[in-house]
Amino acid sequence: MAPWYSLHWFSPAQWQQFHFAYPLALSLIPAVFLLFALRYYLHRNAQQRLNMSLGQIATSRGQRDKGRSEAARSLVSSLRYLSPITVFIGVSLLLVALARPQIVREQREEQSEGIDIMVAIDVSSSMNETDLLPTRLAAAKRVAQTFVAGRRSDRIGLVVFAGEAFSLCPLTTDYELVKQYLSDLNGQMIRTSGTAIGDALARCINRMRDRPVTAADTSQVTEQLGKERSKIIILLSDGDNTAGNLDPTTAARLAKAFNIRLYTIAVGRPGPFGNQATVDEGILKTIASIGNGSFFRATDVNRLRAVFEQINRLEKAPVRIRVYEDVQDYYRIYLSWAIVALLSALFLKNTIFGNVLED
Repeated sequence: MAPWYSLHWFSPAQWQQFHFAYPLALSLIPAVFLLFALRYYLHRNAQQRLNMSLGQIATSRGQRDKGRSEAARSLVSSLRYLSPITVFIGVSLLLVALARPQIVREQREEQSEGIDIMVAIDVSSSMNETDLLPTRLAAAKRVAQTFVAGRRSDRIGLVVFAGEAFSLCPLTTDYELVKQYLSDLNGQMIRTSGTAIGDALARCINRMRDRPVTAADTSQVTEQLGKERSKIIILLSDGDNTAGNLDPTTAARLAKAFNIRLYTIAVGRPGPFGNQATVDEGILKTIASIGNGSFFRATDVNRLRAVFEQINRLEKAPVRIRVYEDVQDYYRIYLSWAIVALLSALFLKNTIFGNVLED
């Protein structure tokens, strides 16, 4: 930081950085100027002037020194304004100090508890149909990656299923890892044919269950209940439950018992289209209803993207914003300048200049 006596403090760039706590004090500076102007106007005829016989010197030296003598007379005459100008500067700087020039640096801190999201994606052979270009699975992967990239402070996990279900990625805030897993999905990951929706839900629920509370945790039970994270499962499939050991409706009731909300998305167009597999929406609607969630149908890529955007709007954890302000005051600098100016005015008034330049 520059020393107080540096002229840097009067540069326009420095003044643009200032925030004035009491800007009304600055508006008094023009009023002070008007008072000085009024005083000069009322006392202009009563001013005392020192007449110096510089003309005699000019005559003796010749006409060539006449211009120099007149300039000297003009300079001496103008010096009588030095004292009131110095007082005006001192008072103005006092008002600047009273306005409290500050530099305020603001820091914003966003805090969110976040939510837990398990995404279950069907990778059975029917997901290779092309009614969603390039395929149902490829479209689901791209849109799911966009959804993951838009989350903040949320933990996201991934389950894949066909005739069996596997937990591919546990709940994590490493969104790049989740997106990498999504990009690696393909129809050859699970060789067992079929669609095990119930098993997929069970894998998701197992990942999201609260850990059992032990005796050592008893003192923290109340605090944990007050900070319980919201939990949701997003299941993407294009068929009925044809495999697995657990009935989907039973799994949905189990999710409801754990306060887990279910969103189901039917990927593909309903009804037979050439060799394309049909989309059975019945079980997906049922488990979404049981799980206090919603059912969506995605018949094209744009609709699938809109579904994820709607879920994104529905499932947002509240964000607490804290604003910190670092305030630095600089009024002492202008107060020091004001004292210097007023002491200079006092010096001019109480020395020989006060008699010569008295107004």
